[in-house]
Amino acid sequence: MLKIGIVGLPNVGKSTLFNALTKASVPAENYPFCTIDPSVGVVGVPDVRLGKLAKFSASEKVIPAAIEFVDIAGLVKGAAEGEGLGNQFLANIRETDAILQLVRFFDDPNVLHVDQQIEPYKDIEVINLELVLSDAEQVRKRRDKLVRDINTGSKEAAAEDMALTKLMQSFAAGKLALHAGLSDEEKKLVAHLNLLTMKPILYALNKKSGGHNLDELADGRADRAYDLIKTLGARYIFLDAATERELNDVADDDRESFRQELGVSEDGLAGLIRGAYETLGLISFFTTGTDETRAWTITRGSTAPVAGAAIHNDFLNKFIRAEVVSTDDLLAVGSWAAARETAKVRTEGKEYVVKDGDVLVFLHG
Repeated sequence: MLKIGIVGLPNVGKSTLFNALTKASVPAENYPFCTIDPSVGVVGVPDVRLGKLAKFSASEKVIPAAIEFVDIAGLVKGAAEGEGLGNQFLANIRETDAILQLVRFFDDPNVLHVDQQIEPYKDIEVINLELVLSDAEQVRKRRDKLVRDINTGSKEAAAEDMALTKLMQSFAAGKLALHAGLSDEEKKLVAHLNLLTMKPILYALNKKSGGHNLDELADGRADRAYDLIKTLGARYIFLDAATERELNDVADDDRESFRQELGVSEDGLAGLIRGAYETLGLISFFTTGTDETRAWTITRGSTAPVAGAAIHNDFLNKFIRAEVVSTDDLLAVGSWAAARETAKVRTEGKEYVVKDGDVLVFLHG
């Protein structure tokens, strides 16, 4: 299951976003919102294709892909040294696949900012520096442990220490581990440290309905944030956490008109999840039948056997072939029989690269 850690300064809307995510009304029988602790929630991934396929197959169950969101308390300057228990909180997101950094993107004198100024690029720099400092401490501890092995002539320990040295040089320059120039082999050597700044970061720019949003003020603050995110090689999305939270209490049929009244044109949570998938290079494929219709998450570029392994490990090693049809083609012709008659269903082998929206039927030995 995909895991994403939510970070940000205090009072930027993290708890509001977390509540919006974990109370979103998504049909997820096998993935109900579950509270492992108050700051961890499992959320079904909204995908309109899933419901259409379930209706097509008259499925008894509909099971979306799932994302686990981990929310930590707001970070402050000095978090890596333990200010506000920051280091303890940062440890909670070391096991995640990616980081969602929520950034305040509106002016409002009634909502206090920890630094008494709204300058998003500075907020991003503060949070990233705390992540860097936390990682630097992890690397320092690891290098201390390697000394004995290096002294006994261990080549692997020496190679890992060289990678760690590169990281320390990067951290000293305030750079994320992602930008330390490690080779693929070096990344494997340090993967066990679960470095925070080696994870992809998606920046969520939190706007406020009816507020003074920075992308509309054109006073340079929005552009400075965009430029920084670009130099970091990252993506950003817009959302309005407070509106998304309010929409959880609105009937499904009324949500669109409610959005229009508030001037919020897009589903922010769907946009967030799309952004997360793009950041991590993920796609969805589907299996469908009368028992269940289900979405599966895989890395873009995965072959059919690798996709099958998302369902069961046997499909990886005992894969024979797969029947493949796109969701759009299957729905357009109206039945599996028609899809086969019109050659929309293809038989593919081990080399086939699965595409987003494929419906697959696996045959294995």
